[in-house]
Amino acid sequence: MKYQIIYHTDAENDIRKNKKWYKEQQAGLEKRFSLAVKETISYISVNPLLFEVKYRNTRVAFTKIFPFGVHYQFDNNNNNNNNNNNNNNNNKIIILTILHTSKNPLV
Repeated sequence: MKYQIIYHTDAENDIRKNKKWYKEQQAGLEKRFSLAVKETISYISVNPLLFEVKYRNTRVAFTKIFPFGVHYQFDNNNNNNNNNNNNNNNNKIIILTILHTSKNPLV
């Protein structure tokens, strides 16, 4: 099951900034970067609990080719206490930021 993906403005800015940087390095490289991020987010959307919590209820999934981590939170706001598995409207994945692995996410 895929969950709703919400992008924080920081994540959108990170993607835009890094695509620009990769494009300046080599034509077409920004497309490979974008695809790597999309594939990682797609994987997260199907398996949000697969990755462990690293800090402040935030999980990190790494792209396969580029040295970036997708930092996200899984908001499992299931307010009714019965086990109705069909009610997943409240389950969201919030993409917080896309950081180079050399950067400290807490700074």
